[in-house]
Amino acid sequence: MSQVIELLKSINYQISKELLFNYKKLNITDSEFIVIIYLINQSSNIYNPKQISNDLDIKINNVLELINSLCEKNLLKIEIKNNNKVRSEVLNLDLLYEKLALSLTQVEPEKESNIYGIFETEFGRTLSPMEFEIINGWIDTGTSEELIILALKEATYNGVSNLRYIDKIIYEWGKKGIKTKEDVEKDRKQFKNINKKSKELNDYYDWLNDARDN
Repeated sequence: MSQVIELLKSINYQISKELLFNYKKLNITDSEFIVIIYLINQSSNIYNPKQISNDLDIKINNVLELINSLCEKNLLKIEIKNNNKVRSEVLNLDLLYEKLALSLTQVEPEKESNIYGIFETEFGRTLSPMEFEIINGWIDTGTSEELIILALKEATYNGVSNLRYIDKIIYEWGKKGIKTKEDVEKDRKQFKNINKKSKELNDYYDWLNDARDN
């Protein structure tokens, strides 16, 4: 038994972390991934479904389905090779590596900002060159587009559609350390609570005055 345990410890399957972390992006299922790990670590690339079935304890029909699925996904290719007049099927994983390399080197294009279009929609008119400069100035000084749009929404909600008013909102938010939508919502709640308490206090004083008048 001890010899078997030592043997098991000595058998290490190799797999790159790039494949491990990205196989889901290649639309590889967990079962297919196990087969791929197995194939990568084989010294021979001869296609032997029965051997795969025995080694992985998977029914041979399932092995055939998994191999076929990988071929359909263009991740695996079965080639016919002739060696000393003996024809044999071999598995080629080059397509897998090509797709993996492509997924790792692809850079997602930056989404083009539509902040100016949002302003024009809210204002119902085209922005002037000066207004473009003001908006760019906010962005250049580190104000996020999310916060700028929130300030715009705040202004239009109050019936104001000019950048001076929006600039004042952004300035006041900056003094309060407001940087995100969550910060804005928190500030609004605090403002409502203060107003509520102020109204309750005024109602209390009005009640006192009414009582004195009577």
